[in-house]
Amino acid sequence: MSTSHPDTEPEPIEPTDEHVTPSRPRGKALALLSMGALGIVYGDIGTSPLYAFRESFEGHELAVNPVGVVGACSLVVWSLIIIISIKYLALVMRADNKGEGGILALTALLGRSVPSKSLLVMTTLGIFGTALLYGDGMITPAISVLSAVEGLEVAAPSLHPWIIPLSVTILAALFLVQRRGTAGIGRVFGPIMVVWFAVLALLGLQKIVANPDILRALNPIYTIDLFRVYGFKGFLALGSIFLVVTGGEALYADMGHFGRSPIRISWFSLVFPALVLNYLGQGALLLENPEAIDSPFFNLAPQWATWPLVLLATAATVIASQALISGAFSMTVQAMQLDYLPRVKVHHTSAGNRGQVYVPAVNWLLMASCIGLVVGFRTSGNLAAAYGIAVTMTMAITTLLFIGVARHRWQWSRAKAFGLGLPLLVIDLGFFAAQITKIPHGGWFALAIGLGQFTLMTTWRTGRRAVASVIQRGETPVSAFVDALPDLPWERVPGVSVFLFKDTGSTPPALLENVRHNKVLHETVLLLYVITADQPTISPDRRSTLHKVGPGIWQVELTFGFMDNPDVPAALAALATASTEQGLHLEADDLTYFLGRETIVVTSNRAMHPLREQIFVMQNRTAASAARFFSLPASRVFEVGTTVEI
Repeated sequence: MSTSHPDTEPEPIEPTDEHVTPSRPRGKALALLSMGALGIVYGDIGTSPLYAFRESFEGHELAVNPVGVVGACSLVVWSLIIIISIKYLALVMRADNKGEGGILALTALLGRSVPSKSLLVMTTLGIFGTALLYGDGMITPAISVLSAVEGLEVAAPSLHPWIIPLSVTILAALFLVQRRGTAGIGRVFGPIMVVWFAVLALLGLQKIVANPDILRALNPIYTIDLFRVYGFKGFLALGSIFLVVTGGEALYADMGHFGRSPIRISWFSLVFPALVLNYLGQGALLLENPEAIDSPFFNLAPQWATWPLVLLATAATVIASQALISGAFSMTVQAMQLDYLPRVKVHHTSAGNRGQVYVPAVNWLLMASCIGLVVGFRTSGNLAAAYGIAVTMTMAITTLLFIGVARHRWQWSRAKAFGLGLPLLVIDLGFFAAQITKIPHGGWFALAIGLGQFTLMTTWRTGRRAVASVIQRGETPVSAFVDALPDLPWERVPGVSVFLFKDTGSTPPALLENVRHNKVLHETVLLLYVITADQPTISPDRRSTLHKVGPGIWQVELTFGFMDNPDVPAALAALATASTEQGLHLEADDLTYFLGRETIVVTSNRAMHPLREQIFVMQNRTAASAARFFSLPASRVFEVGTTVEI
């Protein structure tokens, strides 16, 4: 259980044992989750065949000849095996934090198990990797939708002027349906993706049958041949071939939406075979007709099937965008729990899975960014230059953090942790090095977004620590406050005051400020602490606990499930009925709610750089209102301001 902060931001959650995960689904539930995973998790990686193979050759790194084609196919197949099948599905997905995946989950798992000198470095890397994924979340929907809609030109070149308007319309519609939740979206998208992967497999298979020579690519020796023949150009081709695995990090970030087993089942039973067949099919086509490089994916299909394939590809790329969108929602919630982002409104969209969330603020920000990218870059080829560098950096950071978790939390030996981790890190760094040439041609955008988000996250974290340090210096234990009551000249007045605070055992600052300035104390005082449980709902009989700590002073704990509406007045009304026999008499109309609100004042005693302090002040002002979050009646809420100098 984690305590919610009614009048401040959420406390960092404690890392949990990586092996403590939600109950494993079986039977029909497992089948439905696996289908949903197809529609959410694998959209990104599943639509890479539209552009990834083409970009390896159109960037002039490779020639469309047998050595280049077979070598590129071999590199694609073994990248899928090593990075997705082995690294993410077999190894990294073992590390979860209460069922949640992603680079922040790894960062949280490190916790106190890493020596303090290394923890700061690893935490900083984890936050930077998370920030980079936000940039990727903006680019993925834009490039996916653009690449599919550009297929219209294959069927009808005269439709070129409609590509941008149609792409913008599709993106807007995608973000407008996000409020339905990933489960609802997955039920719609899942069957479409089954058809998509089946079509990928069939398109590739018919070309492989016609030209089975491409099957040589299954031998990794042809990857070595590629680098031997092309040298540095072959190395640069890694930057484009990496596009085939860009969905790996999103796959891990989406683990909380569906769980480990459904994601693995979907990959090995359908996604991986379909992708391998399609990439090999594109290679077989290019061996037969090198001029098909302008659009090898759409050229796999007979002419009569071009229009249906364009429509199916468009649907698939809309779905592809979902992986990063859902991942961005999950990352935002984890960042708030770890106190790296201010509180924003979050909707839990499934009673069966806490990880399925919708974050309106993130949704609208991503929508505006994606539309701006489509209008600004205009083609998927231009966006491909911006795509990948952020993900390669994040993947390398994920490998480093995984080694840390394996070594320090799971107590793996040095030989085991580094023996598995270092080869993966070398591969990640190789892909990253090949991406560096993209920075001047668009890669700068993803890096700029990542650096900006990293600044926001670390500024909030540092600022909250500075505020907490100031507040804690003035904290008074409840026992000390109660002991001092007989000696203080404060008048008790009729009514019930409710003070919401985050720290059990400490006197709310709002209470201290109120009695200091108004010189009165209500006859009945409730010190209220709100707790959010790790289960979807809490029955009314388990909602509240009551404990008397002094004359007329009561400590109340209210527990809500993560799917419950945290309606504090309703919970207190129910408590009023049950508490009479304990001597507490409550009337809903007598309750007055007091909330603390800190006013941050920047002083010469710098906690951060002056610019970052100003950013923190703005972040603090925009944090979600506790009164609205807890459904408090506006006419009965008093905010007691506290000036905090940092």
